[in-house]
This record gives sequence, C-alpha cells and structure tokens, in this order.
Amino acid sequence: MNERVRRWCYFAGLLAPVWLVVGVMIAGMFYPGYSHYTQAMSELGAKGAPTHILSPLMNNYPLGVLFTLFGLGLVYTFPASISARLSGVLIIIHGLSSCLAGFFSCDVGCDLTAPSDEQNLHNLAGFVMFLSLLLASFLWVFIAKSCLGVKWFGWFSLAISLIAIALLPLMASAVASGDGFGLYQRLSYGSQALWVLVFSALLLEPKVKLPSADVKKE
Repeated sequence: MNERVRRWCYFAGLLAPVWLVVGVMIAGMFYPGYSHYTQAMSELGAKGAPTHILSPLMNNYPLGVLFTLFGLGLVYTFPASISARLSGVLIIIHGLSSCLAGFFSCDVGCDLTAPSDEQNLHNLAGFVMFLSLLLASFLWVFIAKSCLGVKWFGWFSLAISLIAIALLPLMASAVASGDGFGLYQRLSYGSQALWVLVFSALLLEPKVKLPSADVKKE
C-alpha cells in the first residue's frame, strides 16, 4: 500500500467519529420522541423503529467501512511492529462488527428480558465492537513512543481505555434503573471514537515520523 492510499485510510479514521456523531443525531431526528439520554443507539435500528432501515444505512455500514479502512492503514503502516499491526486488525474487526450490528437488529426497545436470536447476535456484535476498540487503544499504551516517537499518545491511550472501562458499571446500573443509559453509552463509545480521531490526526501530522517498510524492530 503506497503512502497516498495510507493517508486516505488515516483520513477515514478522522472522518469516522464525525460521521458517528452526525449520523446518530440525524437518525434521532427521524425518530419521534427519541431520547439520546435514556435510549441506546441500537434502538435507532431496532425492529419496529421508524429509523429501522435508515439507521444502519446511515451509521453502521458507512462506519464499518471507515473503521476497516483505518485499520488496514495501520496494518500497512507498521509492518515491523506486531502490536501495531494487531491494533489495526482489531480496528478492522471493530468495523466488520459494526456492519453485523446493523444487519442484525435488536428487538423493539432492545428489551433484554427475553431477547430473540437476532438480538443476541446484535448484542454479541456490539460487545465485540467495544472489546476490539478497547484492546486496540490499550496496545498503544506500550508502543506509542517506539512506533510514533510520541510519548503523550501512550498516556492518552491509557486514559481513554480507563474511561471506557470505568463507564461499564454506570451503563449496567443504567440498564437496571432505566435512566441514563444512552448518555453513558455515548460517553463510552465517544471516548473510544475520540481516540481514533486523535490517532488519525496524529498519523496525518507531517511532523510525525512514521516507520519505513524496512524498519526491523518494534
């Protein structure tokens, strides 16, 4: 993959978080009474929702493509670093899982009491989305300085990983109480999307020296 194509892959990573915010906001506008505070993003594509068809077409599938392209860019940018390439593979998995989460819809209201098989597949895809991006960011805690020559990005990656983990009990509590789940979910995914945004912007920064194909150490 030549440098020009790689830079387009980095740009895909830069675009993905912006697309996520805009896409969810627009889809929510076509769902009367939808609450970004209490309702999960998955409810936009749930069976019976007014945005059942629109949401995956606007969000899951395009985002899946953008994340996959960004992951491919990472794989080809760091040929000598197993950890960096693994982070790229994890981001590709995240992108593919986004498409699967859009293809398999959750039930009306995404009720967890008696989920259908399709909702179980949707939930599994969502879990893989979360875990893959979390692991990808965590890897860069250890390799940011060696691969990018930027020490602060390692600390930033650690902070994002801890934020995503810290929000898990709040999300679980919100599921039980029925209040605030949408907010905590957006903060969790939003923090991970912010990591992708900063990472892609860093890769596009001319001052950052990316490794050449003949680099042999991590």
